[in-house]
Amino acid sequence: MTIDRRQFLKTSALVGGAIGLGLPNAAQAFTAEGVRAYRPEAGDAQPKPLRILILGGTGFIGPGQVPYALDRKHKVTLFNRGKTNADLFPKVPRLIGDRNEPGGHDALKKGTWDVVIDNPTTNPKWVRDAGLALKGRVGQYIFVSTISVFSDNSIVDMDENGPLHKPVDIDAPFDRNLYGQSKVRSEMEAVAQFGADKVTIVRPGLIVGPGDLSDRFSYWPVRIDKGGEILAPGTPNDPVQYVDYRDLGEWIVRLGEQHVIGTFNATGPKTKTTIAEMLYGIKAVTTSEAKFTWVPADFLAEKQVRPWSDMPVWVPPVGRTAGFTSVNCKKAYAAGLTFRPLADTAADTLAWYHKRPAAEQEKARAGLAADKEKAVLAEWHAKIGK
Repeated sequence: MTIDRRQFLKTSALVGGAIGLGLPNAAQAFTAEGVRAYRPEAGDAQPKPLRILILGGTGFIGPGQVPYALDRKHKVTLFNRGKTNADLFPKVPRLIGDRNEPGGHDALKKGTWDVVIDNPTTNPKWVRDAGLALKGRVGQYIFVSTISVFSDNSIVDMDENGPLHKPVDIDAPFDRNLYGQSKVRSEMEAVAQFGADKVTIVRPGLIVGPGDLSDRFSYWPVRIDKGGEILAPGTPNDPVQYVDYRDLGEWIVRLGEQHVIGTFNATGPKTKTTIAEMLYGIKAVTTSEAKFTWVPADFLAEKQVRPWSDMPVWVPPVGRTAGFTSVNCKKAYAAGLTFRPLADTAADTLAWYHKRPAAEQEKARAGLAADKEKAVLAEWHAKIGK
């Protein structure tokens, strides 16, 4: 079935630019890095300055957190290897350490911190070693986990109490294929090292936005901008969830400011969003004349078009994946997680993509190759007699 934009808008009140909310009681501005920064309005109290240690800080989430925290007058220190985006934040103090090496956390043995934000950790040994190095000198430890800790994705509207994977053995060799299981053990180790009364666990879903080298979201703005007939997966009403890394990172800083403790599923948008709303919202920031042809999940599976990787953001909302993009995040929304408009995320992602080296643009890590998309669409049209 092919739906044009006019038909779609007649059936939906949610347009791309309306998805999400800005910061309450704060004007929006942008730093030199393109990150929305805090600008207090008249009468809006500046948060109490904190000593914040960010483990990582220059990868994907960090470049959204650091300018935001600095703009709110916090004293920020980074801890990393000094290799990823090493030219970022030259004026921010940095502790150097390789967390995979013996003694890699030694730089953390000095200093006292109101908040420690652990962005990049999958290996639970990193949490243990950080805890041992920081022992007794941390007011709050915020660990960025994932909704992949859940073992049963068939549950729709699953909250933070959903069933978890069996954790890995922390002393076993690290296995990147056991992502969810490793995050479960990391969460457990965070509590063991820092104490439940000092730990905040944030479980994001798909993290998107400019700078995402996985191409898990950028496929859609880029493909839509090119125009033509586009293979759209499943049905227009299939749910999707995602969170801009800048919204996630800023909220994590605010969790530290407010000393919010607990576990939070953290994805969005706040209003239930469908794949059609997302695709047409992205199209609205382009001048593309693209048209979407919706191809059922069963046919895509038959043609070996994989959800999530070939068709990013989307998985069939049935069977074992019925709840994967319908996770309950009400607790995070109540704790202040907000979302910028989809239009901002899409436009910023597209602009970033066009600044990437040509070789990177040609070798996307996710999305459907153009020749395969054309072939599958042709077979679909032949099947339905068009």
